[in-house]
Amino acid sequence: MKIIELFKSQSKVISFELFPPKRDGNLETLFQTVEVLKGLAPSYISITYGAGGSTRDVTYDIAVRLKESGILPLVHFTCVGHSRDEIRQLLHRLQNSGIENLLALRGDPPKGQTTFVPAADGFGYANELVSFIRAEGFDFCLGVAGYPETHLEAKNFEEDLLNLKRKVEAGAQFIVTQLFFDNRDYFNYVKRLNGMNLKVPVQPGIWLLTDYAQIERFQTLSGAKIPKELSDRIEPVKNNKEEIARIGIDYATRQCQELLRNGAPGIHFYVMNKSQSVKVVLENLHSVGLRG
Repeated sequence: MKIIELFKSQSKVISFELFPPKRDGNLETLFQTVEVLKGLAPSYISITYGAGGSTRDVTYDIAVRLKESGILPLVHFTCVGHSRDEIRQLLHRLQNSGIENLLALRGDPPKGQTTFVPAADGFGYANELVSFIRAEGFDFCLGVAGYPETHLEAKNFEEDLLNLKRKVEAGAQFIVTQLFFDNRDYFNYVKRLNGMNLKVPVQPGIWLLTDYAQIERFQTLSGAKIPKELSDRIEPVKNNKEEIARIGIDYATRQCQELLRNGAPGIHFYVMNKSQSVKVVLENLHSVGLRG
């Protein structure tokens, strides 16, 4: 099943994002979480690729295991550290394993490096990767990343929109956004993309706030701003993890309700390999008729 078909047949595509454990092969704890998430009936589950491609093999192993357990996987696939020939071989490996859906990304620099340097005979941008996959004749369904608050390395919002346009014109079929907390950023983003005649699904990415200590790190990595409304609620209780999680559930619920009621084609949850908060959010959405 290709994810683009889900966007055509389902009014609300719900998905989760997992990351491979740091210890290679230690997948049992992760798959305990997967079993809970499977019970929430996601349309698909995506698996990230470590910085510099450091978890590539584990990512592929998880994808195959998800597929074998009846879950549709979306595999993150990056340019990092690979020549064109190596990328071609990796694509054949995925294809031969029955993987049909890729999220094509430039990728982050390897640990210890601050700037992205393309591999010899490799690619420096995601649109080049998308073009290569299409030119080589692979029949993957391709998603790409979008940045409602602008990619951290883009000069400005306009340049970032043009970069996304290149990815779609190269053959990307849907967009999954970076996490954000202000829905106005998402709606403005979609409006601008529609104005550029980019008519592909734009699935909003939602992070479930569970730990105050993670906020600064995620702001640094993503550039996502924390609205004053949310900041005012979490600052007084920042040392109380249970209260932070409760606020995170409430905020994400209201965020998702507004998004789904105003045309978002679904929600992509950055669950951080946890299941409890997203379970409650989905129950809340079900209670108001926004989740079947």
